[in-house]
Amino acid sequence: MEKRVIHVAHSPDSDDAFMFYPLVAQKIDTKGLEFKHILKDIESLNRDAKEGKWEVSAVSFHAYPYIADKYVVLPSGGSVGDGYGPIVVSKEPLDTLKGKRIAIPGKWTTAYLTLKLFEPDFTPVEYYFEDILPAVVSGEVDAGLVIHEGQLTYKDFGLKKFVDLGEWWKEKYNLPLPLGCNVVRRDLGKELIDLVAQLMKESITYALTHKEEAMEYARKFARGLEQDPERSERFVSMYVNERTVDYGKDGREAVYLLLRLGKERGIIKAEIPEKIFSDEI
Repeated sequence: MEKRVIHVAHSPDSDDAFMFYPLVAQKIDTKGLEFKHILKDIESLNRDAKEGKWEVSAVSFHAYPYIADKYVVLPSGGSVGDGYGPIVVSKEPLDTLKGKRIAIPGKWTTAYLTLKLFEPDFTPVEYYFEDILPAVVSGEVDAGLVIHEGQLTYKDFGLKKFVDLGEWWKEKYNLPLPLGCNVVRRDLGKELIDLVAQLMKESITYALTHKEEAMEYARKFARGLEQDPERSERFVSMYVNERTVDYGKDGREAVYLLLRLGKERGIIKAEIPEKIFSDEI
């Protein structure tokens, strides 16, 4: 009998690769499903999700209200920063971000949403996320909003931190900052959605309990950190941990707060669903 193919779309970074490795490498029993990787940057994934392109996808929480008619959020697989997150960096020290030209990795990213909550008055300049640090170094922009491995490598470029948005969020709301999530398409039906949710949790748990094996695979995706095992492992552990297995009560509270604030400030134009997670529906 031919296996049902489930396309899993995610960013080509080491934390996503780490958590999806057991599924793709069939290290766990996939119950008759075959999972295939689709690798794209997060802003492309956000756009694809608006079309309902992939059965399972990583997306930004900022984008979720716009795709809620097509997807639900899986209870596992979230990227949550507990006291850390996207960082605004600059070449020279800045007193304020007000009125500055800031390179961003996309207007649908949660990093952008959080920056708008922190400072509403700036000029966003969209860049592919890997081009943000060079743009700041060259002086094309006043500052850059860095995500992924850039959170650990910006000092290598001689850049200075203005604010860590995850740290700011924690101080202001005493909650972790939910950045990304894995979503599953509603038209798969409840039985298949529940199975995908179960396998996602098993995949993350396997990766965390077979860390060396999963890290060996994930390092291939550690952009800028391929030859730096210590920092590549640190980055993965920042975004694949117990909160990735389960958001926790405060993690879910933070999701709803982030989206509500985005709506109240006029940043998010779509309606916020009352129920977001697949196990709530």
